[in-house]
Formats: sequence, C-alpha cells, structure tokens
Amino acid sequence: MCAVLIMSCIAMAKAQTVSGTVVADGQPLPGAAVIIKGTSKGTTTDFDGNFTIEAGPQAVLSISYVGYSTKEVTVGNQTQINVTLLEDNKLDEVVVIGYGTQRKSDLTGSVSSVSSEDLTAVPVSRVDQALQGRASGVQVTQTSGAPGAGTVIRVRGGNSITGSNEPLWVIDGIVVGTNFNLNNINSNDIKSIEILKDASSIAIYGSRGANGVVLVTTKNGSGAGAGKPEVSVNLYSSMQLVPELPDMLSQEEQIAFTNESAEFRSAAIPFTNDPSTYPDNDWFDLLLGTAPIFNTDVSISGATDNVNYYTSLNYFNQEGIVKSTGIEKYIFRSNLDIKLSDKLKTGFRINYSRIEQDNGNASFGNAFATLRTQPIYNDDGTFNGYDEVVSAPWSNPIANIALNTNETFSNNLLGSMYLEYKPSSKWVVRSTFSPEFNNTKRNQFTSSQSPDLLYLGEGGNASVRTVASSGWNNENTIQYQSDFGENHTLTALAGASFQKVSTEITEAEAFGITSDAAGFNNLGFSDPIRSKVSSDYNSFQIVSFFGRLNYSYKDKYLLTLVGRTDGSSVFAPGNQYEFYPSIAGAWKVTEEPFMRDQSVFQDLKLRASYGKSGNQAIEPYRTKGILVEANTTLNGVEQPGLTLGRPSNPNLQWETTNSLDIALEASLFGGKVFTELNYYYKKTNDLLLDVTIPRQTGFDTQLQNVGALENKGWEFMLNTTNVSNTNFNWNSTLTLSSNQNKILDLGGVDFIDVTVDAILGSGNTRLIVGESVPVYTGVPFLGTWKSQQEIAASGLTEEEQNKQVIGGSRYEDVNGDGIISVEDAVVLGSPLPDLIFGFENSFSYKNWDFSFYFQGTIGNEVYNLRTRNHYFNRGETTKFADIANRWTPDNPDSNIPRAGADSVTGTPPNSEYVEDGSHLRLKTARIAYNLPVDKMGLNSLKNATIYFSGSNLLLISDFRLIDPESSRFGRSGIGNIAQGYNDGSYPNPRVLTLGLNVTF
Repeated sequence: MCAVLIMSCIAMAKAQTVSGTVVADGQPLPGAAVIIKGTSKGTTTDFDGNFTIEAGPQAVLSISYVGYSTKEVTVGNQTQINVTLLEDNKLDEVVVIGYGTQRKSDLTGSVSSVSSEDLTAVPVSRVDQALQGRASGVQVTQTSGAPGAGTVIRVRGGNSITGSNEPLWVIDGIVVGTNFNLNNINSNDIKSIEILKDASSIAIYGSRGANGVVLVTTKNGSGAGAGKPEVSVNLYSSMQLVPELPDMLSQEEQIAFTNESAEFRSAAIPFTNDPSTYPDNDWFDLLLGTAPIFNTDVSISGATDNVNYYTSLNYFNQEGIVKSTGIEKYIFRSNLDIKLSDKLKTGFRINYSRIEQDNGNASFGNAFATLRTQPIYNDDGTFNGYDEVVSAPWSNPIANIALNTNETFSNNLLGSMYLEYKPSSKWVVRSTFSPEFNNTKRNQFTSSQSPDLLYLGEGGNASVRTVASSGWNNENTIQYQSDFGENHTLTALAGASFQKVSTEITEAEAFGITSDAAGFNNLGFSDPIRSKVSSDYNSFQIVSFFGRLNYSYKDKYLLTLVGRTDGSSVFAPGNQYEFYPSIAGAWKVTEEPFMRDQSVFQDLKLRASYGKSGNQAIEPYRTKGILVEANTTLNGVEQPGLTLGRPSNPNLQWETTNSLDIALEASLFGGKVFTELNYYYKKTNDLLLDVTIPRQTGFDTQLQNVGALENKGWEFMLNTTNVSNTNFNWNSTLTLSSNQNKILDLGGVDFIDVTVDAILGSGNTRLIVGESVPVYTGVPFLGTWKSQQEIAASGLTEEEQNKQVIGGSRYEDVNGDGIISVEDAVVLGSPLPDLIFGFENSFSYKNWDFSFYFQGTIGNEVYNLRTRNHYFNRGETTKFADIANRWTPDNPDSNIPRAGADSVTGTPPNSEYVEDGSHLRLKTARIAYNLPVDKMGLNSLKNATIYFSGSNLLLISDFRLIDPESSRFGRSGIGNIAQGYNDGSYPNPRVLTLGLNVTF
C-alpha cells in the first residue's frame, strides 16, 4: 500500500555517473563512506580520496568518516562533487541564543540543545513531552496521560513559592510566556530547541528569565535543494493500551471488608446475601479501553537565491483511554524569508491552530471511588443514580458518558513579521512585530435525565465560559560585529522590546434545566433565580531595553556582558523598573601552546557566569485591593453590597534570583566523546508570600516580599560515538542532574502550613526553613495496636487511650504530650528527586535504525492522596488489595488496620501516605527501515522510512498507584509548589506506533 502511494506521487529519473574527492584538513580521506541516502547502495573512497557512484538527480549522497561530521549533498545535475569533511565536534555546532545564534564553542553561558531528530523520533502530541530527560538540569514531569495534557518543567529547580516556576517559552523570537498552550505547535515543524539555564544566557530576557528560557526554532526552506520544492509526508497511526493498574480488593473481599466495617461500628450490615447475588463491575474495565491516535503532516519547502519557504499542514486526532476524552487538532504553518536586495531582507511566520477537546464526563478517579457491587442500571433498564451502601444519590459515570457534554474549542493565531537591514557586513538592524490572538470556549452540560439529578428532582445544569486574549510584541535590535587586528573580535547587540497582552473572561451558569433540547446553547431554559453570570478582565504591559557584548581574544579568552532593564505594569509606580546584569567568561584551554602536542582533547573549555534575573511572580492588579460581593440587611431586606476582599500593597516588587555557574566542556578522542559538567548556585530574594498581619486591619494576611530560597546542584552530559563505520554506527547519550532546593527565610516564621486537600486538612504539607519547597509532613505510622496492655503502656493520656482500639492504627507521639495530633507531624519526604537521569542508545546497520531511551528519578517521594480512603477509611470506599491481609482476630500480627477502626480513632496525615517515587521508565523504543529507493527504481524519491515505535513500554516502580510521575495538581495554582501529590490521575498509556516518512 505504501509503495503504491509512493509510486503515484513521484516520477522516475535516470541515474548518472557522479565522481568526486573527499578531503579533510586539506588531505585526501581514504576509506570514507559514500552512500545514497535511504538505500544500501554505496562505495568508499580510494587511497587518494576519490570515488565514483551511479546516482539519480534527486539522490542525496551521505559522506561519512569516523571522527568527522557526516555531510549530505543533493546530486542535482552535478557530475563532479568534491566534499570537505569537518571534525565531528559538538562544540562547533551552532545554537540559538537570545536574539541571535552562536557556535557552542563560543558560548559563555549554559545552553542545552535538543534536535528535531530527538523531537520526532517517537511521536508526541506536545513538544514539551519530548524534552523529558533530554537536557541535563531540566526536570520534565508528565502529570497526566490525558490527551493534550501538559507537563511541569523545572529548570534547575523552582525559584518561587507564589509565582510561576515554569520557564519562559520563546517561539521564533516571539515571547509567548509561561502558560502558552503547546498543543498549538506541531512538533514536526520544529528545527531545534535550546534551553537557556544560567544567568549569562537568560539575563537577556530579564524579569522573565529566572525560571529558564526555552527557545523554539521552526523549520525554513534552507537545505531543501536549489529551486525545486521538497515535499515531505509524515503519517503515523498509534494504538494506546491501558497500562498496568493498581491492585484492589476483589468483589468478594470488598464485601467482607464493608460488612466488617459496619459491624465494628454497630451499623446495619450492607450485604446480607451471598456475594454472587450482587453485581461485580470492574470499573477500570468499564471506563478504560484501548484508543487510537492518527496523525498526518504534509510540508512543502524550498529555497532559491532570494526566497526560502516552509509550509505545513497537520491533522492530529487522539482518543483517550478514559472514555469520553480526546483531542483533535488542525495546525497550519507558513514560514517565508525574502531577500529584497543585498542589504534588505524580510519575512514572516504564521501559525494557526484549531483545537477541539473532549474533557471527559467520567474520570479515572471514578474507578477508584465506586464499589464493584454498585449497579449501573435499575431493574427497568434505566440508569441507576442511588448508592444503597451510603444511602445517597450517586453520580453514575456510565450515564455521564452517555448523557453529558464537556468540551473545549480554541483558536490560536501566532504570527511575526520582520524587516532586516544590513548596511554593511558589520551592522545588522532588525525589527519584528508579533501579534497573537487566542479564543477559547468551554461548554458543559449535565442532562436533566442524569439519574442522580432525577433522584433529587433538581433538573439539569449548564455553563459556557469564553476566554479571549490578544497581544503583540515588538522587538528591535541593532548588532555590530567586527574583528580588530588578528586577535580581537567584538559583537555588540542593543535592543528595545515592547509587549502588551489583554484577556477577557465571561462565564454564565444555569441550573434547573428541565429539557435537554438545547443543551448549553440556550441557558434561558433554566431557573433564572439560580443563574450566575461573571466576567473578568486583565491586561499587562512590559517595556524593556537590553544589550549584550561578546568579546574574544585570540579565539581563546571569551567575555560576555549582558544587561536588561524591564518595566512592568503589574507593579505600582516606584517599583515598576528593575535592571538585570550578568557577566560571563570562558577559556578555551586547547588553544594554549602547552596543549598542542596532546592527542586526548580535541577541545577543552572552562566557563563561568554570574548574574541576576527576575520573576514578576504575580498577576496583574495584585498590588491593589479587590472588591468582593458582601450583601447586607436593611430594614429586614437583603441588599447587595461590596467590600474590600484583600489589602493592597503598592510596595510589592520583583522576585530576584542571583546565579553562579561554573562548567567544563570537552571533546575527546577525535570527537568521539563529548562531555559537559556544570555546577550552579542560585539564590532568590524578595519572595512573595502571604504574611500574617494584625486582625484590626480587617484582614488575616497580606502579600509581601519577605522570603528567600536557594537552589544548587550539578549537571552532567556525556555523548559518545562508540562505533562508526560504513555499515554500523552506535551512539550513546547520558544525562544526569541533581538539584538541592532549600528555603532560607519565610519572613521570620519557622514554617507555613499549606493545605492541599480540604479533607486531609493541615499537617500534610509545609514550607519549612531549611527544607525544600515543599516537604510532606505527618505523624509516623507504627502499624496496629496488638493488645490492650500495649495501649495502656503507650504513654498516651487516658482520654487518648480511650480512642484507641486493638487492631486500630497506632501513631508515634513525637512530642511526648500524650496526644496524637498535628503537633506530632515530622518531615516525611519531598517530591524533589536526588537524581534525574536519561540514557539513550541509537544504532544503525545498513538500512536499519534502532534506538531506545530510558529516563527516571531516584530519591523522590510521592504523596498518595488515595491512601486515606483506600487504606484507612470505612467500607463505603474501595480498598487496596493488600487490605486483604488486615488485622482480624484470626490475623492478630498484621500491621494493616482492622476494618472500621478509622471511624473510632480518626486518621491524621501520616507516613503511610508517603511512598517512594523513584522509578525507571523505558520511555521510547524505535526501529526503522530506510527503503532502498534507488534499488526500487524510485529515483525521484529522496528518502522513505517506515518505522515502528513504542512509548512507556516498561515502568519499574514500587508506588502503590503504579505511576509515580502523574500529579494531582498539575502546574497551576497550588500545583506550582505542590508537586508529587498523586491520586491515580489519568494514567499514561502504553503507545504503539506505525509510521511512514517520505520526502521527494
């Protein structure tokens, strides 16, 4: 089928004899491999570096030799092709930096690069998912397996408690912020990603760079071949498989537990008949299932002497493994660069996306929350909406899937236009204008026929929420570059940036809808007294002036100075402007005379940087007070009113981070080994925290700049070429990083309690001076009470002893006051790992490619939010499988609490909630076959590849909920700091993919 498709799209071309010479360092290179790309046809150069091969005009010659960079040349109408190979040196790669590019060997800052090959080797729905483990010092956490779900990214740790810790995203020079929806970008359009990590590299972005900067560069037409368009087609189809699921009690075991619990509490026994007479619904099986993904990309690119272009269309459709979830995307991109004259150049970038998302009417959590005995249907075939065990209405997930609606539609337009003028070879003047428009609409409808609402007689409900935002960004730069004499090189950049973003939000909610005829399309079919309408507006502006100076002496000693002044409207006058400087230097050790006679180091570079960056950390208008609704009663009649909801604070200012970075970069053994080692230290001052203030002010807290924290750690990257010859290549990449985060000051208090869950209450999460942000806290769990004598000898007060029962939970009285309370809470762990790692091996043998990639963490803990209900709580909720071995009179040595004990003793947050989050994941594996298009007579085809890949194929973890990486709170709100809280969120599926890439 694939061959037929290919044959129908191309024309045959006649092969021709091509000769040439391969040289390196001015000398012929014997034994170099010359292969027609996408085929097994090739030859090697003779003693004098000469070769001869038969190849068609569309063929691409791939010339390679151990220790040198592979070079590719399109044959075209050439009969003589002479090639010079350069040493394969990672330090000679060109990387993107803020407002420009630079050879890696000339960098004085810390920049990690991810290539397009890494991004597209295994298909992902969002580009951030492909970054996981690819860059040292960058922790990427996939918080949910839901279609379109994003990630949490931490570059060298989190710098803020109140403000965002997400990095700044910059796409083709357009600053899109920290919350840009990356579903809007097609991963296949991306040429490269650079992650800026230290002060020298991020200072050019000033107040927005403290959390790191991710630079995304999309493809253009360069390299597509002279004159003739290059068409690429990328098709793949995937099947998502349900991963391993948590072990829960069987139906019979659950019935036994529920009855025991009721008996212990002297309540009515819920299940009096034989277990076989009750339903046995596997809710995991009912709500989850295999789900497909389909993707197609078509791109056209090309270049002439005056124009290069790249245009693509992408269609992506993913159903979720949790029923009623999914995402469908349509993305169009067009990149165009036009040379108007020798001195003037212009161009534009346009990216339009349309996203349609099913948010789900049932959740993975429903499978945990519902007893297997709960019937789906009534005896008459209608949906059941009542839970007999708890004697309360029940939200039937199967009915919700069938009857309700929960969907989001969004349209995003991101563009830029630039004009570049080069009056001479030394000067470049560039101005860019970048608009962005985003409109999102979310529709929710709960049918009046929902069985729980029918039981209550309340009617249906619906809501419509729209978010419309628009903004623009104007960047203006002037650059001067010149050599002075033989030893001095200077590059100076100056610029000004202006940005404005406005957002409007409107929401309407309706209740008591008696007819499903109009759904959410007519909220007037409801009870007008219960209807709610709300709206919001916010806007912010930023103006910036910046400069950078790069100086090189003998291409041996490098110096970089960067400064940026930012002014932001989110702060009050007097605190709106801040200056962010940095200084960095590097020493190319291998350029020294004493290194000339050694053969180990091809390149060796030491570098260091120090500087200041910032974080706005707050939303617009946060310096001001806010009005909230406050009704009052006059003459017995309720009257609407307003009151001040929070105190203003015009003294708020930027959170600032000072950073030190020291690094060693080396290329060894003729470029076969490249390694990089970094040490960094960051201290953030003026943390924004809610501080307790006197009650007579009318408020409990006020947002103030009072705290400080630090991050320090190291990063290591190793890239090796293990084998490289004509038929077989083997490359490996290892990334390791470790970050230690510590709170230095909390405004004079020792700790702050953070409530992440209203039911859990306080005592489970704290910000503590001297600890990381955050730490899990709770009372040490000691198992169960084995006898009344043990309770009597415990040292607890008589009142506290009376609360304890044999077989019930036993906790440590840490402070010795005879009472088990939140005062006994101790630090139980942290979501921050001691080590983050990634390891990849890639192999190629003739036309075959194979790669596999592992990633994981060591030393982090996970807070299991399900433990309270599924380990300690009463029998109305499902239980983990290990509860089958609980304490009973026949099993008196068990340290698992007896059924129903929680109703007597209570369950404080405790150490049983905290589990080891260390894990190893086979993130991707891929095998590909490059079709021998030349042998097949498909000479007009440049290359064609068929591949099969798998994602999340293996997970090694001791976590009770299987996948320790998912996170309950995502990255917004409390999720900014409360990472590692897991309630069995939407599972990450196993994904098997079959794909085809064709270029002609």
